[in-house]
Amino acid sequence: MFAVVDIAGKQFNVEESTKYYVPKLNVDIDQEVTFENVLLYSDGKKTQIGAPNVDGIKVTAKILEHLKDDKVIVFKKKRRKSYKVKKGHRQQLTRIEVTKIDKG
Repeated sequence: MFAVVDIAGKQFNVEESTKYYVPKLNVDIDQEVTFENVLLYSDGKKTQIGAPNVDGIKVTAKILEHLKDDKVIVFKKKRRKSYKVKKGHRQQLTRIEVTKIDKG
């Protein structure tokens, strides 16, 4: 059983009792979150495709931690112009565990 869920503007293919890194959610640690933007649901026998969402399907997840991703270095250079710029960025992430996919 799996579902394709829209979380913070990105699509994730989720299954029960698995852990995922998603863009940062403004929810405290050890709280439960319900995602209702389910775009596709399949139980192995039957597949439901939403237009745009599948009605009656909810995905519940538990917030495990908030963290930062690895640093991404952005380096710009123009030759013979003595122009160099080095910047870094760390994306903020939330680690979640999908507890159940509820068919309502």
